[in-house]
Amino acid sequence: MQYRTLGRTGVQVSTLALGAMNFGAIGRTTQDAATAIVDAALEAGINLIDTADMYGQGESEEMVGTAIAGRRDDIVLATKAFMPMGDEINHRGSSRRWLVTALEDSLRRLGVDHVDLYQVHRWDPTADDDETLSALTELQRAGKIHYFGSSTFPAYRIVQAQWAARNNHLGRYVTEQPPYSILQRGIETHVLPVTQEYGMGVLAWSPLASGWLSGAVRAGQEITTSRATVLPQRFDLSVPSNQARLDAVEKLVTLAHETGLTLIQLALGFVVAHPGVTSAIIGPRTVGHLHSQLAAADTVLIADVLDAVDEIVAPGVDLAPQEKFDTPPALLDSTLRRR
Repeated sequence: MQYRTLGRTGVQVSTLALGAMNFGAIGRTTQDAATAIVDAALEAGINLIDTADMYGQGESEEMVGTAIAGRRDDIVLATKAFMPMGDEINHRGSSRRWLVTALEDSLRRLGVDHVDLYQVHRWDPTADDDETLSALTELQRAGKIHYFGSSTFPAYRIVQAQWAARNNHLGRYVTEQPPYSILQRGIETHVLPVTQEYGMGVLAWSPLASGWLSGAVRAGQEITTSRATVLPQRFDLSVPSNQARLDAVEKLVTLAHETGLTLIQLALGFVVAHPGVTSAIIGPRTVGHLHSQLAAADTVLIADVLDAVDEIVAPGVDLAPQEKFDTPPALLDSTLRRR
């Protein structure tokens, strides 16, 4: 396993991080299976575990807490808040009121007295940066979180938050967690240059592109990824962008074979090859899935292979732009740009 410094924090984290979104009902992963995955991940050298309150409405955090009991100090533990936790209108977002409550709930479910990294799951256009950053700074000073970060923020919001922290003498986001894979390279255009400018750690989620780069989606074969059941539109080959992804996958399979790698090794090796990326977050549902992804732990792609990837999917290109999660609200709601 390789390790890198998490931004400018001095904390060393593994280049593969264990994501716990699939723990529980979402991935149909039982507590015994989740504990086995955590055991195997730690044994392999993974030391960063990432979850969120909304994964299974708290179920993932509870399962992570059970799995890490007795070895908390060996783990860099990360969770998130922002997404709705029930129907109550204020049980969501990044207001001080909610973040303080959400953290207490997360600590209880995880069975710990602090988390190492607390992340705002999405940018909240209804909350000022000062509101959110002051709350996070106070939680940090209280010892309940060591660091805080953002997740899937547009580049301009990352910059704005950094300026707000500086101007108001508040703690700043030290990490960003964006989606990044060979098939979705849009963050190379704006987000990664910004995070590198501010010395932020980057924890890339969906490095296997929701199963597209796991080998579960191939031409002429039945799609076997579980995501196809939950989000069928993302795998509908009548959609041009999905056909473009499939065409790219077939070329990547050939490249991986010629290079002596599995598709998973090529995909994960590509993500961590970027100098702005700290870790790739993997989200196995089984120990078998974990081992197939751990095979990439020491994969280092040479320049010729990276150049060949660029020929298949150009730098900065999202093959499925409709799946971006950082689109400015005014592009989604016409009333915001025509009022």
